[in-house]
Amino acid sequence: MDAQSVVMFGGTGFIGSHIAARLSDHGVPTVVPTRHASHGMHLMPLGVDIVQADPYDDTALRKLVAGRAAVINLVGILHSRRGDPYGPDFRRAHVELPRRIAAACAAEGVPRYLHMSALGADRDGPSMYQRSKADGEGAATSEPAVATTIFRPSVVFGPEDKFLNTFARLQRHLPVVPLACAHARFQPVFVGDVAEAFVRALLDPHTVGFTYELGGPQVYELGELVRLAGRYAGHERKVIALPDGLARLQARVFELLPGEPVITRDNLDSMKVDNVVHPSTNNKVLTTTALGIKLTALESVAPQYLAPSGGLDVLRTRAGR
Repeated sequence: MDAQSVVMFGGTGFIGSHIAARLSDHGVPTVVPTRHASHGMHLMPLGVDIVQADPYDDTALRKLVAGRAAVINLVGILHSRRGDPYGPDFRRAHVELPRRIAAACAAEGVPRYLHMSALGADRDGPSMYQRSKADGEGAATSEPAVATTIFRPSVVFGPEDKFLNTFARLQRHLPVVPLACAHARFQPVFVGDVAEAFVRALLDPHTVGFTYELGGPQVYELGELVRLAGRYAGHERKVIALPDGLARLQARVFELLPGEPVITRDNLDSMKVDNVVHPSTNNKVLTTTALGIKLTALESVAPQYLAPSGGLDVLRTRAGR
């Protein structure tokens, strides 16, 4: 691939940092735009070019993608103000930005676009999140001249995740864990496997036009995952499954608190649908098997970074060692 060939939006975050490392391993120069350059300093040792820019500025966006061989979009949020079929925050991040990126790629002749969606994306889904992610897929594929590959991961685990780490942290401070949707099913996928999926797809033109559902080797109920997080952190607590009415009341209270909520009513709506990979009759929807990736078990990684003394192990895992 040509020098300065990939620009990655949302690249300073948890998943983007791992993709940047894999791209660096493959000698693929990468540009990561961010509104605050300080947010990307941890990527500079990888040789990533950090550019301060606003991806919602169409002029800046076209300049960023011009001359690239591919664009990767990882931008996503978990919470939004309410709306129908989804709130304005979801609309802006999940639908408008992918549409702008696709249009900029078409205008500047960028041939590839790799887009992060989510498992459960569905225009008729019960949550605003799911509906906006589905419309985001439509936006990402709205330009016929741009060859798009879409990824739908389940929840992603790994060092610095906001999933298992959150449950581990809560159990350090709470005597019991009152848990909404305790029986909701997930198929957690390791961040390193997600990063590998993106890089393999980027380097393989045969992945164009396909959607890849990314799930780990095992399905768990949410209550099981909470208990595992507490056990690995050395603070396993009793999990109390909340009835639906009380769960929605709890979520509503969290929505009213300052800062990013632990859970919202829309999150509860998302968990009405199992977050697992389903066999598909659509020959354009594949799994990690088609990419030849050997999946990483949660039990082989999570104890290293959730353990109270796991700091060095976290650094080693981030480095792929």
